[in-house]
Amino acid sequence: MNVRSAVESVALPVLALAGGLLLFGVFIWFGGHDPVQAWQLLFRGAFGDSFSIQNTLQRAAPLMLTALAVALPARAGLTVIGGEGALVLGGLAAAALPYALPLPQGSAGTALLLVASAVAGGAWIALAGWLRQWRGVNETISSLLLGYVAIGLFKHIVEGPLRDPASLNKPSTLPLEESLRIGTIAGSDVHWGLVFGLVACALAALWLSLTTHGFATRVVGGNPRAARLVGLPATALIVTACALGGGAAGLAGGIEVAAVHTSANASLIVGLGYTGILVSFVARHEPLAIPPVAILFGGFLAAGSLLQRRMGLPDASVQVLMGFCFVLILASEALRGRLKELFVLRKPPVGAAPSSPSTPATAGAAA
Repeated sequence: MNVRSAVESVALPVLALAGGLLLFGVFIWFGGHDPVQAWQLLFRGAFGDSFSIQNTLQRAAPLMLTALAVALPARAGLTVIGGEGALVLGGLAAAALPYALPLPQGSAGTALLLVASAVAGGAWIALAGWLRQWRGVNETISSLLLGYVAIGLFKHIVEGPLRDPASLNKPSTLPLEESLRIGTIAGSDVHWGLVFGLVACALAALWLSLTTHGFATRVVGGNPRAARLVGLPATALIVTACALGGGAAGLAGGIEVAAVHTSANASLIVGLGYTGILVSFVARHEPLAIPPVAILFGGFLAAGSLLQRRMGLPDASVQVLMGFCFVLILASEALRGRLKELFVLRKPPVGAAPSSPSTPATAGAAA
């Protein structure tokens, strides 16, 4: 990557985020509120004190994993947006496993829960990759529709066969035993899911950059024709990338059940998979860039309640901010490779005469 490409990879997302904040301020202003106060509360609610920072990190943990569900298939040339479905099925698998098997107590049982959640999510997104390769189904549409199917299955099973009779107002599965739950880090409010997210991003980066399988995946995504010419198994590589990404999103669902909700219920369906799409696009599908972006957007989610308390805005108003950011991120792709043209005047070639407007005399002579 040359210097200009590196600068663009940083500058375009930063400009898009700044534009999203500006449009959000205009949106707030039209609603009769002070945009400067809204911007201050956003960052105070995200990073203002230790409580805010812990809340931000806790919300960022699943975003790192759901972003990988977009980033890894993207490196293989696919646009997959079904991380929400993989997340809810991963959470369902973690909650349902104790119904099917007697699990060992302690970390061994927790590990089995997380493996089941990763397998469920990986199989679901791998299905989108399989449909693309064997049936020619567009992966963006299929993964989105599979996400809705997964949510429907989740609601049917949680509210039907696996419903805890004691869950009256909010249908849920039976709560996990205490020994199977994931605790917090060093007595803080941040659970160990944050570490899982950071490790998963690091492993994804190592896989893509240091292994032949990861290199082959990048070749398939960057130049499919070259991949075919050298005989790379494109189908296997694409389905594997989808499975790994879906496994990360499924793991996020299992961690949310084991660390936050303790059972599978509708609280799991809050759009973490959809926010992961934005995180991945802002990070340019680079695994090592995902954690800081996830922390930023986790902070925006954490600040929503502060906007509601201080300014009377709906808690979901931060979704408007994320919508602005997503639209601008997509629009910024049109500027890739053209920033120099926008900010630097083109110089005429060496030896070329500078152009000047024609005078009436010269125009007459030319005629």
